[in-house]
Amino acid sequence: MALFSGGLDSTAWAAERAKVAAGPLLLVSYFEPQWASQQDQTLNAIESSACRDIEQLKASQQVRLTRKLEKSARTRGLLYLATAIYLAAAHGVPQVVVPENGQLAVNPPLTPARVAACSTKSVHPGTLHLLNSLIDALGGGVTVVNPYLNLTKGEVCQQALDAGLAPATLTHATISCGHPPRNRPGAEHYHCGTCYPCLVRHSGLLAALGTDSTPYKTDVWKLGDREKAAVDRRALHRWLCRPISVRDLTTDTPLPDTVKPGPLLRVVERGRTELAQMFARHGQPITSTKTPPRRLAWAG
Repeated sequence: MALFSGGLDSTAWAAERAKVAAGPLLLVSYFEPQWASQQDQTLNAIESSACRDIEQLKASQQVRLTRKLEKSARTRGLLYLATAIYLAAAHGVPQVVVPENGQLAVNPPLTPARVAACSTKSVHPGTLHLLNSLIDALGGGVTVVNPYLNLTKGEVCQQALDAGLAPATLTHATISCGHPPRNRPGAEHYHCGTCYPCLVRHSGLLAALGTDSTPYKTDVWKLGDREKAAVDRRALHRWLCRPISVRDLTTDTPLPDTVKPGPLLRVVERGRTELAQMFARHGQPITSTKTPPRRLAWAG
């Protein structure tokens, strides 16, 4: 049993598991009418060469608070996981899989303004550890795992290709955008092209395919540095210019004792290499700099 959003990571995992001759594979997805056709297209590509039956359950991504509808998607991750855990328990399945590459699972803040809850931590190892601890405390027998924690976005894309998915499925059927355009100039524009997830997606596809034909709404590489839509590109560029250490991965959100920081740091470093290669490809090479030590100012 696994979560299936229709993004690159969940698509790669579903394609891999579909090749395993076993019982039915249950995929839990969120219900979003605007992206239903994309999810269906991706699932059809997976089923076309599957060696097992695949069942999909679509759950709502929103909750109602008294008479008001919670309009944000902040609760989406927990709702998906809770639904999958409930179904796993009901069917005697011991494990729920939530596929997310290590880069975005850890999601180290690009700037001081993005620490803690300002950066998504729904699949962070610490979050999954707390969730599993809660399940265990309640007497449950289900464990939530992330099989892609030690892979970069590019490596996940390669997994999808190795599972038999066509490049066109990855670029035109999957959705990775953090802010999908509501008003699209064309039906094919499901990616804004400027947000951090879109940039990570672009770097991963370039690493695996050598090209990326995703129809982004905005070409972020044509924007000037002062334009508001380029804020994530600027923050990412500055972050790549600074060295990163284990401390950077653990200060914001601590890792559980079961996750070793060394291998995780190497994943993030490989991901940074993919991102740096993306910038270089677009004529914005990364120049590494060492951050000088901070001076402490004491109040007298």
